[in-house]
Amino acid sequence: DRPRPFQTWPRPPVPRAALRRRLSVLSGAASRPVPWRRRPIAFLCYVLSVGALRPLAKRVALYRSFPTRLLSRAWGRLNGVELPTWLRKPVYSLYIWTFGVNMQEAAVEDLIHYRNLGEFFRRRLKPAVRPLCANSCLISPADGKILHFGQVKNSEVEQVKGVTYSLENFLGPQKGRENDSSSSFRDRLLSSPDNDLFHVVVYLAPGDYHCFHSPTNWKVELRRHFPGSLLSVNPGVARLVKELFCLNERVALTGQWQHGFFSLTAVGATNVGSIRVYFDQELQTNVPRYSKGSFHDRSYVAADNLLSKAAGKGGVASGEGEGVVLQKGAAVGEFNLGSTIVLLFEAPKDFSFNLQAGQRIRVGEGLGSL
Repeated sequence: DRPRPFQTWPRPPVPRAALRRRLSVLSGAASRPVPWRRRPIAFLCYVLSVGALRPLAKRVALYRSFPTRLLSRAWGRLNGVELPTWLRKPVYSLYIWTFGVNMQEAAVEDLIHYRNLGEFFRRRLKPAVRPLCANSCLISPADGKILHFGQVKNSEVEQVKGVTYSLENFLGPQKGRENDSSSSFRDRLLSSPDNDLFHVVVYLAPGDYHCFHSPTNWKVELRRHFPGSLLSVNPGVARLVKELFCLNERVALTGQWQHGFFSLTAVGATNVGSIRVYFDQELQTNVPRYSKGSFHDRSYVAADNLLSKAAGKGGVASGEGEGVVLQKGAAVGEFNLGSTIVLLFEAPKDFSFNLQAGQRIRVGEGLGSL
């Protein structure tokens, strides 16, 4: 008899897609590569979030102990070094590719024109690429991403979802309003019981346009400079460091608009120690020494001969020391690299934002309407 051939049984169907998903869950998707351009931020968030190393409070304290101000000053020196002509194009091209810079909007597209990194960071735009929204009373002061917006409640403001900071710590005491101890700090800012206090936070990434503009027609009465830390304001870090915006160096411009109180605050960050306000040549940020918790005021309301000289770019000094009048869309200042702009303003209670958290926005686009 001939031997019987080996009998094969049909294979059961294997759900390959389901198997891949199961393996991905078991591995925690840890093997998925991080895009090259996101690795520095991913590494920073990893250092702050690995629970096996040490408690969260100690990790945050370790990060806060980094000499970020010294590093930022060193970065500023590096930004001012003039590059050889042959090196400019490859260096700037690498930066453009890494952070997705749109050079078609730049007033000067020729990379050889920019003598150093600082000039490239502070590049100007073509006049027609940022039209102002005529239908909105409030426009975006900068290119960036909307981190948070809404009404200010209980004198607390959200820097990212679920993480708040004190409005009083952020702005400091307000002249003529702190005497009324029976009401909250938020209520003392309001000029009318029919109004409410609103806020919006715009995050500028390293590849964004770094100048900031006036979001409406208003009058700046006070500049308050808070020396401080220069921690990263990336949303991943902002979720871990409470009151990050109150810790970092910042320049707050406060005054009045048609509905009452209005403020624009430029918040510094790592490598963004240089914050410049065009109409205030006395402002110097990221100085080597400062007193923790201190702030320095300059009033534009008092008569000042220097005011009229300094208010030629972006601001117009009103007569008799009544403040600096800013027109909607006027250039106000600039950052070195990227950072954050925080708007806090009084408006009627029916003011509504036309925004979504996380959306991209550009200078001149409407923020909300009445």
